[in-house]
Amino acid sequence: MIKALFFDIDGTLVSFDTHRIPSSTIEALEKAREKNIKIFIATGRPKLIINNLPELQQRNLIDGYITMNGAYCFVENQIIYKRPVPAENVQSFINLCKEKNYPSFFVCENRITVCQPSEMLRKIFYESLSVNEFPEVSYDDAIKEDILMITSFFTKQEEEAIQAYLPDCEIARWHPAFADITAKGNTKQKGIDEFIKHFGFRLEETMAFGDGGNDISMLRHAAIGVAMGQAAEEVKQSADYVTTSVDDDGIWNAMKYYKIIE
Repeated sequence: MIKALFFDIDGTLVSFDTHRIPSSTIEALEKAREKNIKIFIATGRPKLIINNLPELQQRNLIDGYITMNGAYCFVENQIIYKRPVPAENVQSFINLCKEKNYPSFFVCENRITVCQPSEMLRKIFYESLSVNEFPEVSYDDAIKEDILMITSFFTKQEEEAIQAYLPDCEIARWHPAFADITAKGNTKQKGIDEFIKHFGFRLEETMAFGDGGNDISMLRHAAIGVAMGQAAEEVKQSADYVTTSVDDDGIWNAMKYYKIIE
């Protein structure tokens, strides 16, 4: 029996086209809550930019959050887990950014700053994702606190070369234009394990939904992994089931298929 559901946000709960949660998804989650099934968010977004879940938050449908791809997990005001990027890896990446001019966000627990912002960064985050603009600062100012995640604009083809500068880090991507950098082991899979420990349910009682490359670890790890219909082939191959797209009632259809709802 499934006792815990884990949902990516962008492209899974929230449509990239409408920037809203489909009504069928809200109804499906309400039906799951009626069965005392716990509902968790599992996102690459930091807490400070989770700005598109009011319909779920107002209904008190969320039991906890895996954010920054597992680097920071919390329940209400209680931090369940957090681990920063090793300082030497941060500095190594900054040296690379200065050479290659990679626009980057530096994410701390309660602060986000941006270095070398580009027009693409502004268009995606400030326009498409409706994120409030963050202070543009120097690299020295950006790293005055522990860095939990770096979000940087470089291509998929550049990842392998960049990984050599980040031996103690994970690189995950949920958008073709940019990637998230976290400490090695900080994945959505790690977040699931932290909530298993905190709440006491079992891995065999978990189900995860996602559409991006940063969802692959949790789709493989959960008892049931569901890929959204518009996901890339690599994501679909990592799942137990491929549902329809977020805009075609994908979550409702998958939860009906597995008899989570009736």
